[in-house]
Amino acid sequence: MSKAMKNIIMRDYKSRVSMGGEKLEDAVLISIRGVKAVDTTKIRNNLAKQNIKITVIRNSLAKKAFEGSNLSTLNDLLSGASALAYGGASVVEVARALVSSMEKYPKLELKGAVLDGTVFKGKEGVTELSKFPTREEAVGQVITLAISPGKKLLGQLKGPGSNIAGIIKAIEGKLEKGEAIAKK
Repeated sequence: MSKAMKNIIMRDYKSRVSMGGEKLEDAVLISIRGVKAVDTTKIRNNLAKQNIKITVIRNSLAKKAFEGSNLSTLNDLLSGASALAYGGASVVEVARALVSSMEKYPKLELKGAVLDGTVFKGKEGVTELSKFPTREEAVGQVITLAISPGKKLLGQLKGPGSNIAGIIKAIEGKLEKGEAIAKK
């Protein structure tokens, strides 16, 4: 392959992982070797519904294209037939989608993933990543943790207050009827 052609391919990789000016820093590395063409198309179509893309890459050119980004941490895993899965709301969603696809297409190989510069190696690593909360789920958990003590405090304050209010209402009812509040 000529140097000009290699430069074109590397430029294409860089444009694909820059996703509209925003630099792609997280992705899952897979191998679709051994998966039939029809199944590969089904996998791609299922992932496309979730806005996830798969790009088959040449390892040596990808290593050069990924220099200076978090994706360069995947360089050790770039061997054999490789494809990069990226997109969706987060790499966690990509990992979840690929792990669920593994059930139907067992020849799909999960090589690894990168999240914020942390590499998750092999099927075990990607499966572990798929169990992480997405950004939205994590924000929800943090908000729940932040609100929970206040909710408990409000319950503690409201409980005795409602007891006192009930007692006062009972006393008021007895006084309106002309009954004695306490025995003499």
